[in-house]
Formats: sequence, structure tokens, C-alpha cells
Amino acid sequence: MGSPNFVANVTVVFVTINMMAKLHLEQFLPYRLNRIAAVVSQEFRAVYGPHHDLTVPEWRVLATLGQFEEMGAKAIGRHSSMHKTKVSRAVSALEERRWLKRRRSVDDRREEILSLTALGRTAYGEIIPRAVAFEAAILEAFGPEASSLFKALDRLEEVLKIRSSR
Repeated sequence: MGSPNFVANVTVVFVTINMMAKLHLEQFLPYRLNRIAAVVSQEFRAVYGPHHDLTVPEWRVLATLGQFEEMGAKAIGRHSSMHKTKVSRAVSALEERRWLKRRRSVDDRREEILSLTALGRTAYGEIIPRAVAFEAAILEAFGPEASSLFKALDRLEEVLKIRSSR
């Protein structure tokens, strides 16, 4: 004997989105800022990626240490807005290449202070002129409006309470 066939009662609810407000992503500020950041980051990777075979997180760690000379991984994560696992992987990759070294913090034995080696400083020094040229090309496209862009970015950082190291 086979089991009986049956169909359960199913209630289907149709929701019409015509009555709902729609979000136009192309005009939505968080979406636009994210898209712009992603494109700029990818375009900028062409500046350091092919020549030095760096990922975006590796570049950010290298650049942060190049600017500040030494820093703990947590501080690098805060400064560059990267998750600790991305920082950790980038630190390991740079250390494997002998571009970065670690030493124990005298203030907190659980923390390691990171700094660039001579090889890391050389790579950083090779990338910086290209980075500056990349930024200059973008700003040149803005012309005199570039100062307004920086004012708007400064204000946005202020509104969002993003601390700047400037």
C-alpha cells in the first residue's frame, strides 16, 4: 500500500511594492560613498599592486607604518578601518616578505609594536611618488572645486565623528 497523497492548505500572500517607498540607490549617500571608495581603491591598487604584488589590506598596513613608523595592530585597524583579521593577515604577509618586524611593547606585554624593515621602507618609498601622482590626477579633474571637495569631506568626517590624524 502506498501512502495517501494530500495537499496542505497554503496561504499565499502577495505584497505589492507599488505602495511601498523605494530607495533609489544611485542617489543614496551611503551607497554612493561606498561605490566611490571601492572604485578609487581598486584604481589605486593599479599603482602599487602590479609593481609590488600587494593586496589592499597589505598596502594599508604598509602605508600606515610608513606614515607613523611604528604602531600596534589594533591601532592600525582603527586607523585604517580594517577588521582585525584583515590586519593580522596583512601583517603576516608583510612579515613573510621581510618588510615588517615585530617587537614586544614595554607598556603591554600582550601587544606587539610593528614597524617597517629597510626593505619595507624601500617599497613604501617607491610607491609614494606614484600615490601622490594618482591623487594629483584625481584632484586635477576637479580643478578649483577640489578645495570644496576637501571641505565637504572634512565636514562629513566631523558629522560622523571620524577622528583624523591630521
